Amino acid sequence: MANDPLVVFTPSGKRGHFKVGTPVLTAARQLGVDLDSVCGGRGICSKCQITPSFGDFPKHGVTVTEDALSEWNSVEQRYDDKRGLTKGRRLGCQATVQGDLVIDVPETSQVHKQVVRKRVEARDITLNPTIKLYYVEVQEPDMHDPSGDLQRLNAALEKDWGLTNVAADLSILKVLQPVLRKGEWKVTCAVHQGRDGDTPSLVQVWPGYYEGSIYGMAVDLGSTTIAGHLCDLRTGEVVASSGLMNPQIRFGEDLMSRVSYSMMNAGGADEMTQAVRDGMDELFSQVSEEAGVDKALILDAVFVCNPVMHHLFLGVDPFELGQAPFALATSDAISLPAHVLGLSLPKTAQAYLLPCIAGHVGADAAAVALSEAPDKSDNLVLVVDVGTNAEILLGNTEKVFACSSPTGPAFEGAQISSGQRAAPGAIERVEIDPVTKEPRFRVIGSDLWSDDPDFAKAIEGTGITGICGSGIIEMVAEMRLAGIVDGPGLIGSPQQTGTERCFLDGRTYSYLVWEDADRKITVTNRDIREIQMAKAALYSGARLLMDKFGTDQVDRVVLAGAFGAHISPKHAMVLGMIPDCPLDRVTSAGNAAGTGARIALLNRDARREIEATVHDIHKIETAIEPRFQEHFVNASAIPNSAEPFPILNSIVTLPTETFNTGSGGDEKSGRRRRRRA
Repeated sequence: MANDPLVVFTPSGKRGHFKVGTPVLTAARQLGVDLDSVCGGRGICSKCQITPSFGDFPKHGVTVTEDALSEWNSVEQRYDDKRGLTKGRRLGCQATVQGDLVIDVPETSQVHKQVVRKRVEARDITLNPTIKLYYVEVQEPDMHDPSGDLQRLNAALEKDWGLTNVAADLSILKVLQPVLRKGEWKVTCAVHQGRDGDTPSLVQVWPGYYEGSIYGMAVDLGSTTIAGHLCDLRTGEVVASSGLMNPQIRFGEDLMSRVSYSMMNAGGADEMTQAVRDGMDELFSQVSEEAGVDKALILDAVFVCNPVMHHLFLGVDPFELGQAPFALATSDAISLPAHVLGLSLPKTAQAYLLPCIAGHVGADAAAVALSEAPDKSDNLVLVVDVGTNAEILLGNTEKVFACSSPTGPAFEGAQISSGQRAAPGAIERVEIDPVTKEPRFRVIGSDLWSDDPDFAKAIEGTGITGICGSGIIEMVAEMRLAGIVDGPGLIGSPQQTGTERCFLDGRTYSYLVWEDADRKITVTNRDIREIQMAKAALYSGARLLMDKFGTDQVDRVVLAGAFGAHISPKHAMVLGMIPDCPLDRVTSAGNAAGTGARIALLNRDARREIEATVHDIHKIETAIEPRFQEHFVNASAIPNSAEPFPILNSIVTLPTETFNTGSGGDEKSGRRRRRRA
């Protein structure tokens, strides 16, 4: 009624009139205010803390007096004595409306807390997981009103929380009765709610009020590595992260090798499924041990992966993905019990796989789309998730195109003569003097450059072990800038380059980066070819999407993937990995697929969002696009034999010399010189 006190909640601005004596928590719920509570208003959990404000508020048209809120009561005093209540705070379930009020809901009391992602372009994640905790007090059994313990628990959940017909499987029924009696009919329930309209289900019960946390895992299952983030589902905090090599590598480094293995070996697909599931379970154990968290408290998991990994993880033979038309068994999101995937978690723990976009564009690309949201960008943004199989998205609010491109493992240091995974001792940054052709570099584990007097001492523990992915990109780009490699990708002779670091190595020349008595690190012409093939595949996919969009330029480039975070934009452009673009508009998103998995883990609404979004993404299959091969041939040159790259050329000067392709690199062999890049 209009004569009843007016209650205004900030920061939401929601307001309404309530009768004197109405608990603030009740008023908040009726208005849809984001005020947390786990205990059902019993003054146990303290989640519903509020801060009343007193004085004149012309903006809201009210004056709030000191007696507008009920007096401090014994429940609040007991909580303050035991745990401490911040000065000025009250418990929303205990404080009642006595007059006009302005109530602030602090961030710590909001249900949908904002979790800031630690990355260059920070964006908030709304905390709304599929599994939440609910405290209830259950009616004791009565001879005169016989009913099951589960039925009375359900009645309490419906009465206090509006949860109806909560299901419980046999593993919960086995422990429900002793837990209820140990808690003296007071229990905390972890309830899973998937899609709206789905039957909620019990996934765990604790006696009394459970003050601990529950956890979920966000996992990026890649062809080469598996990376996981253990998240606290009550706060959204990442409590531990870890990764390991995908055990399937022994069946082939690239996806098609694994598909071939399943085709050529009876039971090969099952063998690879078991390998990746064993690796996944190892990752869960590793992360929980690192965080000091009981694996039994990991109740939810979200997975993103490419289509081949998606099928093999589920136990589906990827045979059809190895041949046109590259049909998926299903492209929809999948929800299922985690134990079905071989994870040694509670039997009621849940798992969710994001939807795939197409036969060669998987759930990892969907996760990147969720994380980077090109469909919400006014500018035309190109998102490239760099890996063994690159996922590429191009779009804006008008439309989004997607494709995948088989770059192979060269960018991760594989198939490179001195290549290695990113680890202490690996060369990760490179500069080559364009006059002397002398290199200087940095290795993982030290911030010093190799020409620093203290460098040798700084790397005593690691040594110099090889070149990682970001290092080989910078190395080849610097060799191109210094005139050691020509546009077509040939390393010149000592006479052509002006340095004895170029030495005859079989029929071609190699470049000496570093050596000691035990090891020699070089870049060979075969290494250059591997990088050329990988970057040409990447660029061609991006250029094909630009063709489909009807444009020759993009406004912004985002390099995603754990590896993408370490790529130098300038060197990537010199190499011709990405389209010509102002360098200040080339940014890194870190592991965007992993971030997308984390968003889907922490926000159930985001799952619905990405499920809808993938249906609107235009899928491009590079294998059947005639222009892909044309772009690939042009992109094999460094940076490109057909694209002008005007922005790049305004920043750097690329040498125009080309080196003879005669036997042994002899300039006078008489063979035709290659066309200039």
